[in-house]
Amino acid sequence: MPVSRPPVLRRAPYPARTGIGMGIGTCAAALLLLTGCGGTPENASGTHPAVRPGAPASPGVGGPPGRAPVRAAPAPHAPHAAPRGIPGLGPRTRAGIPAGSRQALVVTGDDYDSSLSTAVLYTRDDPARGWRPVTGRWPARNALDGWTDRHEQGDLRSPVGVYGLTYAGGLLSPPRTAFPYDHNPLFTVGGEGFDGEPLEGSFDYVVAIDYNRTPGTTPLDRTRPLGEERGGGIWLHVDHGGPTQGCVSLPADRMRDLLTALDPAKEPVVVMGDAEGLER
Repeated sequence: MPVSRPPVLRRAPYPARTGIGMGIGTCAAALLLLTGCGGTPENASGTHPAVRPGAPASPGVGGPPGRAPVRAAPAPHAPHAAPRGIPGLGPRTRAGIPAGSRQALVVTGDDYDSSLSTAVLYTRDDPARGWRPVTGRWPARNALDGWTDRHEQGDLRSPVGVYGLTYAGGLLSPPRTAFPYDHNPLFTVGGEGFDGEPLEGSFDYVVAIDYNRTPGTTPLDRTRPLGEERGGGIWLHVDHGGPTQGCVSLPADRMRDLLTALDPAKEPVVVMGDAEGLER
């Protein structure tokens, strides 16, 4: 009679090299990728210095085997700030400012038909930051009947647009300035303005506005590239207490401030017109 033998218990074959064994390798490799050259090295005992002995392991460092490390969300980047523009100017007006200009006197009329306006000097010494004001709002005046997009001789309106500032002059000696200045007795003026105010002293300081003139010449130059019918002799000058025939006037102390600030190396311009027109 055959002797019965107890059944032989066969050990199940080892699973393929996945699961726990491969998971640990994957975690280690991922950890190396996370730390890289700038990662935190292990200390002499082989423990990670960021994990206190006895503290529960966090995923990705000493977490459950076979689980991918948890990557921290990247810190949000600060939004890139666009350079500041000059407030109150629309795209067409901004496009008229030459790229090389770093000074702009902005003269904003109260209304299309108004002779009252204000002026602010802006500079952009750092193109990445854009324009910034360097003066407060100065009171100013323009032509008797306001503004126009097409100036004609004798229309009693100031021309809207962006124009270079390249030469100054006046009856009085200039303040300290780097700007070309024609100190000349021909800047003498007399008579009365539209409101009966005396015009004497209006041309003590002037800055020529490069409308229908040859840039870089004395304000007294009478060359009119667009023709005499398009007017000319449009200046920044001292306020005489009333509207102008086409110029822009500022108080005497502000004209001195302007002459001191203007720098020909910054290719200054004047941006002038009624508020609605400048917003175009």
